[in-house]
Amino acid sequence: MPDVEHAELVARVVGGDKAAFAALYRTYLPLVLRWSLRATGDSELAADLSSEVFAAALVRCDRYRPEAGPVGAWLLGITANKLRESRRRKRIEDSARRRLGLEPVAFTDADLVLVDELVGMDERLQALTRQLPVEQREAVVARVVDERPYEEIAAELTCSNSVVRQRVSRGLRTMRSDLEGR
Repeated sequence: MPDVEHAELVARVVGGDKAAFAALYRTYLPLVLRWSLRATGDSELAADLSSEVFAAALVRCDRYRPEAGPVGAWLLGITANKLRESRRRKRIEDSARRRLGLEPVAFTDADLVLVDELVGMDERLQALTRQLPVEQREAVVARVVDERPYEEIAAELTCSNSVVRQRVSRGLRTMRSDLEGR
């Protein structure tokens, strides 16, 4: 899903669309969890931090500006701020959760295993990406990870949009077949 569609999801969340928030959450939870786990080194703390990030994003979704950057970068900015606040206070801040009237979430061992699985899946995808030929890797990372438009990538790589699309398609197909083969 291109970032324009992600920005539209945020706009729908501002309008109270719960399904849009659920889609945003499903899309970006692995990214936020991975970043949180790397920053904290603790699965439970990473899960708590991720919960706070999405609660804060729900409260602040009207502040998102697409021209300022992709949705993922906006969420990671919130993540970094929440972590900084929690380190200052020596705990994960839960004010956003309280403002929304949500109860604290008790994480089970199964939840923490899921955090590890989500992070592990991302690490496998990163390893698969590194194995791609350079041209495909650059195109896949620029399009899928950085969520940049084909036109911009083509200009940077000095090739046509169709060549970029082909590289992304071939790279993703290779990664998918490698994942299915494991």
